[in-house]
Amino acid sequence: MKIAVLKERSSGETRVAVTPETVKKFTALGAVVAVESGAGLTASISDADYAAMGAILGDAATTVAGADIVLAVQGPEPDLLAGVKQGAMLAAGLDPFGQRARIDAYATGVIEALAMEFMPRITRAQSMDILSSQSNLAGYKAVIDAAATYGRAFPMMMTAAGTISAAKAFVMGVGVAGLQAIATARRLGAQVSATDVRSATKEQILSLGAKPIFVEKVAGIEGEGAGGYATEMSPEYQAAQAELVSAHIAKQDIVITTALIPGRAAPRLITDAQIATMKPGSVIFDLAVAQGGNVEGSVQDQIVERHGVKIMGYSNTPAHLAADASALFARNLYNFLSAFWDKEQGRPVLDEEIGNAIRLTKDGAVVHPRLLG
Repeated sequence: MKIAVLKERSSGETRVAVTPETVKKFTALGAVVAVESGAGLTASISDADYAAMGAILGDAATTVAGADIVLAVQGPEPDLLAGVKQGAMLAAGLDPFGQRARIDAYATGVIEALAMEFMPRITRAQSMDILSSQSNLAGYKAVIDAAATYGRAFPMMMTAAGTISAAKAFVMGVGVAGLQAIATARRLGAQVSATDVRSATKEQILSLGAKPIFVEKVAGIEGEGAGGYATEMSPEYQAAQAELVSAHIAKQDIVITTALIPGRAAPRLITDAQIATMKPGSVIFDLAVAQGGNVEGSVQDQIVERHGVKIMGYSNTPAHLAADASALFARNLYNFLSAFWDKEQGRPVLDEEIGNAIRLTKDGAVVHPRLLG
């Protein structure tokens, strides 16, 4: 069983799909791990580090030749997989809706493409969930970089020269990224508030020492979708939330937006008119900028100033923490494959619950229901 890992070629991608730690673990399962030379350099992993754990280093063609499994952070171009075995597995973040032509090409190449971002949010799959592990780091990074851009201190400081008030931080969207953003802003000493369309998150906000900001009088709207994801809000809820947020956001120094709806453009949470009410020098970090943005006027990988407010956001936030992001991503992949590893067959054998949830292509066809019709 040969597992191949190529150097990531997407612009700005610094992560890698295996680390020396997981190479050692895969080797212990009986697999041969081949890594393209230089694949880990942007994540501070040398070829020698991989070789020390038993990986075979080589060029791209040699790495994928005869591979049974290909692991990647982002889906590689289909022509890079020309040498793999027919029916080989590809496990990566595949962006099925944004890269449909690439998915079709995987099917044509008779590759079993497994979209790790489709991993179901069930207890036994938590350790395999790339969205959670990467979002956790993204929430942290958003606060750290917003703090660096803010230009003022976060905590209250009492000095002989006078007192500096604590910064006020507002987190919009309390998923994995939002919860980490709350915790990080609190550790830095900010006064933190947060909101979400899912009423169940109120207790989580309180547990982290932040103030929940919720619409209270719009009945029957919970915002809870399948698998714990947020759903799109109703027009009534959107209007009520906009009114509440407009009053609250004007008082904030830092705003972190994290709202995403799987398979859809990111919902607009902050308008230009709302930005205009904020204090000059305030900072907004839009974690959803790569999916269309929660904030009007946000631009990927740029700091845009509107009404004296700085708006920022990265197209690939986890890639700004390459070493840690790679370590967690690689463990997600190992946890996934090892959970289904059949010792007698010497390969992973997926079950229906998880296999059907993440499998996009098989036997030369696109098979995932969300991509059919």
